[in-house]
Amino acid sequence: MTDSAQHPDRNLALELVRVTEAGALASSRLVGRGDKEAADQAAVDAMRHMLTSVAMDGIVVIGEGEKDEAPMLFNGEEIGNGEPPQVDIAVDPLEGTTLTAKGMPSALSVIALSGRGTMFDPGPCVYMEKLAGSEKVADLLDLDRPIGETLALVAERKRIDIGDVMVVVLDRPRHEQGIAAIRAAGARVRLITDGDVSAALLAVSDRSPVDLLWGVGGTPEGVISAAAIKCLGGQLVGRLWPRDDAERQAALDAGYDLDRQLTVDDLIRSDDCFFSATGVTDGDVLQGVRFRGGRATTESLVMRSRSGTVRRVAATHDRGKLRSMAGVRFG
Repeated sequence: MTDSAQHPDRNLALELVRVTEAGALASSRLVGRGDKEAADQAAVDAMRHMLTSVAMDGIVVIGEGEKDEAPMLFNGEEIGNGEPPQVDIAVDPLEGTTLTAKGMPSALSVIALSGRGTMFDPGPCVYMEKLAGSEKVADLLDLDRPIGETLALVAERKRIDIGDVMVVVLDRPRHEQGIAAIRAAGARVRLITDGDVSAALLAVSDRSPVDLLWGVGGTPEGVISAAAIKCLGGQLVGRLWPRDDAERQAALDAGYDLDRQLTVDDLIRSDDCFFSATGVTDGDVLQGVRFRGGRATTESLVMRSRSGTVRRVAATHDRGKLRSMAGVRFG
């Protein structure tokens, strides 16, 4: 991007907090209500409404799906007021729709931005293998090495017993062999039902009890996580994981290398990207939305890779005033 195009982006990071706060506030009213579609739609509506006011010329690369499946925040949709900078956008208005519906921990509202043409488009591949860890072990991450051997290397690098190593893994049948291998190596497993992005943030944080993220999860979440990791430090390696022969052939026909291990620099090909997440339900990374009479509180993380700035933003919102200003139920 040119200097003139970059000029507004110093404020862009903080503008993104308003976007994820809106998604979190709107969906939080449906926590524990058992309707994940309604919770997701509330987050989409609020986030889309707020994005129209952001000073940017954005295109959704990672969104809610193709246009015929998603009326808003669909892949390819133009977002923002049309002014520079030109950016790619990845959104997950509600990461953890099931978590929200069931009132479970670690649901987030998330967005990531990078310069136009720098964000990886996963094409037909919905899933990818992932391995993520902090800066201290970044060079040890290799999807071709048996996970047990990697765990031994991580323990040695961190100067801890392998029994102290914790790996966060999505609780899915496809991971049964990998989980058995992690346990056979002597390491510990933290199983989660949903929440790839939250888990990746845990894996790269020095203050977290988690040492690694491992397993097959969503490719969109992998791209969003890569933006966060470029800001925080650490590494994520991923490899596209077609679900069936038809998806594999579609990926090959589109020119994707299914053997290649992708790093954060492949997933976000820019040194200037932004990430914002706001908690919907309480979790290890962020506190969820809390209501106190006519007010609500939120906690967010907002980051920029170029400056390395990581902000934790605690906010109080007047619910009545937000509704009168926006015409959208933000809580």
